[in-house]
Amino acid sequence: MPRAVATVVYAVGILGLFYLDRHEDSWMSKALWIPAVWLFLTSSRGVTLWLGIAPPRGSADVYVEGSPIDMAILTVLVIAALAVVIRRMDRVGPLLRKNGPILLFFAFCAVSVLWSDFPFVAFKRWIKSVGDLLMVLVILTEPDPMGVLKRLITRLGLILFPLSVLLGKYYPLVGRRLTNSWTEEITGVTTQKNSLGLICMLYGLGFLWLLHAVYLDRANPSRTRRLAAYGTILVMIAWLLAECNSTTSIAGLIMAGGVMLLAMRPSLVLKPAAVHMLVLAVLFVALFPIFLDSSVLSAVGKDPTLTGRTETWRLLLSMPINPWVGTGFESFWLGDRLQALWSLKFYENFYINEAHNGYIEVYLNLGLIGVSLIGLLLLTAYWKIIAAFRRNPERGALLLGFFLAVLFESITEAAFRIMQPAWIFLLLTSIAASQVIALEEVAQPGNESAECAQWIGAESAAQKWEWSDESELRISAR
Repeated sequence: MPRAVATVVYAVGILGLFYLDRHEDSWMSKALWIPAVWLFLTSSRGVTLWLGIAPPRGSADVYVEGSPIDMAILTVLVIAALAVVIRRMDRVGPLLRKNGPILLFFAFCAVSVLWSDFPFVAFKRWIKSVGDLLMVLVILTEPDPMGVLKRLITRLGLILFPLSVLLGKYYPLVGRRLTNSWTEEITGVTTQKNSLGLICMLYGLGFLWLLHAVYLDRANPSRTRRLAAYGTILVMIAWLLAECNSTTSIAGLIMAGGVMLLAMRPSLVLKPAAVHMLVLAVLFVALFPIFLDSSVLSAVGKDPTLTGRTETWRLLLSMPINPWVGTGFESFWLGDRLQALWSLKFYENFYINEAHNGYIEVYLNLGLIGVSLIGLLLLTAYWKIIAAFRRNPERGALLLGFFLAVLFESITEAAFRIMQPAWIFLLLTSIAASQVIALEEVAQPGNESAECAQWIGAESAAQKWEWSDESELRISAR
């Protein structure tokens, strides 16, 4: 098919998918454009990369100076989100108070700017990290936070994945890249295959959950057209994963999706212990071949070094840094240190800029204290997700799926870096889980007082949350 014709066909197809997923009662506040743009950029590529005016790689100075255009756009988005959050402080306050480990981690990141070799760069990056948190707060302080999350996942997915297929098939200069082994790999809307695999895994879980929910809702008149829309996107995600061959993302989507769907089965709803066993089982399956028996990887035709990752881990862990506090927030991959790594023969013509492991990445920047804080954040997030699952299995299962996907990503990629979809989804699942717990608690008889009004942002306590049979969140007057 000629490129011009394919572009028109895909554009019409995207509009058709939006038509199939239309909501007659659709309502979204204008403030949601802010996190929508932020998520689109973090799930694809920066504005200068889209425009083709980003500075070429090859100099460590690029990572120090950054792009003024990208910085200006992100600054506007952060300021706009901050303004929204300030206006909603009555709803933001309870959310933050129930997520102390997240605040503690951000506070330590801010303090670590002081011992960075590039304090101004580290401070700018810390502001971007606050932007990730602000976007999550904007989403979760909407009147219907889970409904908004579903809309964001579908709206972004209906654009990202058809566009990735189009770019990968018909615009190879944009949607593919040449590797060091002189082969092409598909990148779609992102800049590398692992980033494409990550968004396929995260958004794929969201579409899988939506497909399951719509399939069970047999009384919904829009059931058939939404099944068609979500099914089409899942087929595209499957094709993209097969093309990019991102093992982590493929395994993560299969295992996290399997746990998510099994957790919603009636036989498991009242047995959280069974969910714990499922989680432990999939984590064992993921970790065993990497850290305990690499021969398993060889047996299935995979590189036992994970494409050089194990050698990279050993090298990075031998670097002379402060083991307790690291090099400062997002400061390891900067300056002479980065240039020295690039000069090694092992990395010749390969501009590495991450540890390809979430915990080692945190260790390099924030030391053992940072790793401990990430561990605390993960443990508390999991506890809250399980608590949310007990109260609302459907929503708890979705949050559990996202959480497991982030854990999978953290094994072979730097999942806890700023402006990364995995990090944003981790913040989202942790804070959303605490919100589900609180909303279910205040919905109990006798709890519909001022606290309920505080959580839903009502002007009086004469409103309460209710869940319909379709699990759509609604507010009704008492």
